[in-house]
Amino acid sequence: MEQTFVNGKIFVGTSETDFATAFKVKDGRISWIGQTDQIDDPDAIDLHQQTVLPGLIDCHTHPKYIADALHGTACTPPNVNSIKEMITALKQSPQLGQGPDVWIEGWGFDETKLAEHRSPTVDDLDQVTTEQPIFIYRSDCHSSVGNSKALELAGIDKDTPDPKGGKIEHFADGRPNGFMREVAASQLLIRAKSAQSYTGDVQNMVNSSTHYLENGIVAIGEMMGRLKPYTTLQLYQDAVKQGFTPRASIYYVYDELDPGQSLEPVGDDQLRVAGIKIFMDGSISGETADNSISYPSGKRGVLLTNQAKLKTAVEFAKEHHLQAAIHAMGNAAIQLVLDTTCNMEPWLDDMPSIRIEHASLLSDQMFDQINHAKMHYGLSTQPIFFFAEDESYRTYLTPEQFKQAYRIKSMLNSNALTTLSSDAPCTPWAEPDSPFYSIYAAVTRRAANDDVVNEAEAISVPQAILGYTKWAAEIGGFTHNGTLEVGKSADFVILNKDIFTVPADELTQVRAKETWFKGQCVYRNND
Repeated sequence: MEQTFVNGKIFVGTSETDFATAFKVKDGRISWIGQTDQIDDPDAIDLHQQTVLPGLIDCHTHPKYIADALHGTACTPPNVNSIKEMITALKQSPQLGQGPDVWIEGWGFDETKLAEHRSPTVDDLDQVTTEQPIFIYRSDCHSSVGNSKALELAGIDKDTPDPKGGKIEHFADGRPNGFMREVAASQLLIRAKSAQSYTGDVQNMVNSSTHYLENGIVAIGEMMGRLKPYTTLQLYQDAVKQGFTPRASIYYVYDELDPGQSLEPVGDDQLRVAGIKIFMDGSISGETADNSISYPSGKRGVLLTNQAKLKTAVEFAKEHHLQAAIHAMGNAAIQLVLDTTCNMEPWLDDMPSIRIEHASLLSDQMFDQINHAKMHYGLSTQPIFFFAEDESYRTYLTPEQFKQAYRIKSMLNSNALTTLSSDAPCTPWAEPDSPFYSIYAAVTRRAANDDVVNEAEAISVPQAILGYTKWAAEIGGFTHNGTLEVGKSADFVILNKDIFTVPADELTQVRAKETWFKGQCVYRNND
């Protein structure tokens, strides 16, 4: 059966200026694309001049965290602005009172945005309950906080040693205060939580499918793949069997591989193991990104992977024909990545061998190094960060460093393949993975507080869309997505507004009206 669509404003995705008005779908793929006046089909679906984009791709996100967050409590502005309000919000959680094995979850707090100007502690969360475990992610998804029940289930007490690369914070009297700094420490709570209910984790993933489709997202990059207590690939496989729709590329955390363990790029068009994730540093808002100079507080940031370990990790990726996705936010961390890898030969032909995730602070010298490198780099950056965290960046960076923040236009003008993504839910914003907020930020360079962030680095709407379609498909290995060319999967989104002509300040009002996957409508907004 062949379906025909006519009278649309169809962004083909092959360049900034390629549009069509009609296309055909057969067996879940684009079979023809062109102009309406070339079509004579009385059964054609009339798009009524609506704007159509290739299905959107969020190539750096945390779907497992999103799945948990969707049934958790948003601890973000504008609804939660203090620890007192956080406690009140958590007391409204539908999980409260569901039994001692049911975790209460929250996400998105940033202590700089809380009235108390500190992180919540175990004592704060124990005001909600001591009978059920509570786990709340900080906005960067690196650090977290738990109540006394969560600490108990994770086996954490005053004598528990800090995990390598993380820190268990303590009160002055030596008690753990519930704050788990950086990924390695947060994992102590996450493993206790995940061990409770695998079937619950699968169901959360299934439930999250609609969330992606209503944002027009048909493919995702899972950037926090786990091997324990179960493999992330198995989680996705079981979720797909029960109705999870988006395609996914999985990147396993390198630090969690056992010595001598192998990892192969296995999978298919729906699910695939694409690479490894390497953490160089933390986050700017958490004052843990590895910058060349200290923060105003005197903190230096953290370097989680030294040069020798980075070389070993990259060689592992090369040996196993995997992509190396390297988290680097601070300028010192990024510089170390470039100095270590720029003269290496790329080992992948169909995508960048090395992705630099976030690439938050880039100098002219770094761009020159990228442009003259043997290595082919990908830059996966997130404009939602400066949109939602402008105050932190202004506070923690020098004026000169701030000028280097999220230089997206310069990225596009470099030799690196550049994409936009969300890192959701790792930012203090209620809609952290809305592509349209990211597009707004990239195009206007305006933050949520209306501050203008490095206006000269603004890009055009078509460029921002390519960052969520063609270029995102190329960096993440989604070979059947990214454009609406003949032979590609018929994954596309119909918008409620013409994103190419609406005033810039209305870009955040753009929404997916319909999302189609393999030629089938899988989401429709009937409002």
